[in-house]
Amino acid sequence: MNKESRLSGESKQKLQELEQYFARLGSQDVCLAFSGGVDSSLLLKMAVDAAKQKGSRVYAVTFDSRLHPSCDLEIARRVAEELGGIHQVIVVDPLEKEELRANPVNRCYLCKYELFLALRKFARTKRCPVILDGTNEDDMHVYRPGIRALKKLDIQSPLANLHITKAQVKEMACFNQISVANRPSTPCMATRIPYGQKLDYDVLARLAEGEAYLRNRIPGNIRLRLHGNIARVETDKESFFQVLEVREEIVSHLKNLGFVYVTLDLEGFRSGSMDIQVQGGFGSMDSKKGGLAEWDSL
Repeated sequence: MNKESRLSGESKQKLQELEQYFARLGSQDVCLAFSGGVDSSLLLKMAVDAAKQKGSRVYAVTFDSRLHPSCDLEIARRVAEELGGIHQVIVVDPLEKEELRANPVNRCYLCKYELFLALRKFARTKRCPVILDGTNEDDMHVYRPGIRALKKLDIQSPLANLHITKAQVKEMACFNQISVANRPSTPCMATRIPYGQKLDYDVLARLAEGEAYLRNRIPGNIRLRLHGNIARVETDKESFFQVLEVREEIVSHLKNLGFVYVTLDLEGFRSGSMDIQVQGGFGSMDSKKGGLAEWDSL
């Protein structure tokens, strides 16, 4: 069985559309916001393959921020080397801005704007006209105010523009033998704290340490979210029994980090669970605006 036969018909078509997208860029250099996750890694693979034929350059740019798990930087370095991108690191501290530290409901917009403004400045130093990010089709149908920042700064999102879903991204990544094809996502650590609760680096560091500990013991998706002095553990439902098997060890470790109560969320892992208060209380989604319509002015 050859590689091509392992792609479903729809994913095969989407892969061809993605190849055509990069072919249309011609010999232009590309600057990609690169986390080392499956979305940006697929784009890096496609961009590098196209660049080899045109003699252009592909910069894989990773943000070094304390809002992101430390493992992201290490993994991004490795994957960029595997795929042949020119890896660059931009150090950014979004929490220098008091407005963002207050953790408003448009936090993602404020943060993305700061990060991608820095990326645009970097791209300008390299005379790089094309800036990409890994937003996919699924992201367009949930609360993602950061998408507005991407549009405002003229960042291209080819996966979303071609209506490529997360499942299709993973299928294409497996097809292309990308090492992080099945890597669980690791979003910004601020998503572990309820909107309106001030962001504090000490709290974020303890959450990151606790979550890293859980990732080493529990397979699949893991989130450690904070509600006052309660640490809420989200895992895939299939992992519940494994969590319970090491329950005492987990409780002991998380309490040593300063969390008073430790709970297992019986709904299981779900992306964006901290957005319930926003999605449930304010209007309808408008994917074209990248978030809730009522918050478009934020």
